[in-house]
Amino acid sequence: MIVGSGLAGCTAAILLGRTGLRVALLEAHRDPKTYKRLCTSSIRSSALPTMRRIGLDKLIEDAGGVPARDAYSTPYGWLRTPLQPDRPPHGYNIRRQTLDPLVRAAAAEVAQVDLILGAKVRELTRDHTGRIDGVVARIDGADRRFGARLVIGADGRATKVAELAGLSAHLSENCRACVFAYYRNVQVPEDGSLSVWLKMPEIVSVGAMDDGHAILAGLLSKQQYAEAEDKEAALLASYAGLPDVPDLSQAERTSDVIGYRDYPSITRWRITAPGVALVGDAAMSADPAEGAGLGWALQTAEWLSDAVAKPLAAGTFAEIDAAARRYQRLHRIRLLPHQLQIVDLSRRPNLSLLMKFMLSAAVQDRWVGAWVTKAVSRNSSMFTAVHPVFLARATVAALRSRRARRSSVTSAAKVRLSS
Repeated sequence: MIVGSGLAGCTAAILLGRTGLRVALLEAHRDPKTYKRLCTSSIRSSALPTMRRIGLDKLIEDAGGVPARDAYSTPYGWLRTPLQPDRPPHGYNIRRQTLDPLVRAAAAEVAQVDLILGAKVRELTRDHTGRIDGVVARIDGADRRFGARLVIGADGRATKVAELAGLSAHLSENCRACVFAYYRNVQVPEDGSLSVWLKMPEIVSVGAMDDGHAILAGLLSKQQYAEAEDKEAALLASYAGLPDVPDLSQAERTSDVIGYRDYPSITRWRITAPGVALVGDAAMSADPAEGAGLGWALQTAEWLSDAVAKPLAAGTFAEIDAAARRYQRLHRIRLLPHQLQIVDLSRRPNLSLLMKFMLSAAVQDRWVGAWVTKAVSRNSSMFTAVHPVFLARATVAALRSRRARRSSVTSAAKVRLSS
């Protein structure tokens, strides 16, 4: 039983259904083409192996999705994600209005998956031991019970499943608001890079999307967002004066201007309970500045599906719950360090000393840059930063970067004095 037919829910449905398990996939909306609006629509490269496994990469490319790598404009210069044999070559940029119906249709085509639209979960049911054993959903005005050996909550950051299961959330303050829209006639890099400017306190980005669209997204200070009567004007103004920014003079908006003033990161210390497990944003939701959500949706759905498939087919309830707890441990190990870094950035209007150190070193030294971008793209742990070899080389690179900046400032001062 999976509640929610977004990217996480459909990925889990595909993987579990292919093992021969019967899967009920409940979706609250009646329209199979419904999609999430509050999303900047970029999938990190760490999720490419999962997409290839379920065949989603081919579907995305057939639908016009753009293979993309990340590039960051830092105070020290551009940091571009290199092509390296130790990581997937790219992620994808694709609008949610294209992606969500596509993956939902793929899940519905799996023989063992029953997609049930218009099913709004109202209750979780429990057996005599207190273990969750199903849901009650309202369909066409009537309540209907669905029994399940495991209920998977894939119903987003405002998850009803987590609330009913007592899986509490910790909200972390975000000092920025977000505004974004889709446009045509925006010249983006030919390699499809998602370009991010760490303007600080603002963070803005441009990325090529499917069907000739591009996304312009700005993370602005909450005060700036609140004072802007024209949100689109505030968004476009945030690109003024940035290095290598695309020409926006001919940009034609093709969507609503979407904004939200408050978007805290959500962390749950427990994402399983007897009979239930959470995936995607229901398990953990991050500041959109990092673009982590879609990749985590795919990966967490895969991790849970792999953990529970065998016990669901032939195991006891105790074995199913033990497998879900193993997934929870993997989730913590793989994602919590990234979430802590994301939370730290979202709380700060300026870069931390550690981030300045790492970025200056990464721009100065390609080897350091490869390590940093591997972590930032979620292809390795954030604990990379404490590896002694990395620390030694990054320190040398950061010192070189600092000397180079001082020399540049001194030279500029001499030129001004001589003139």
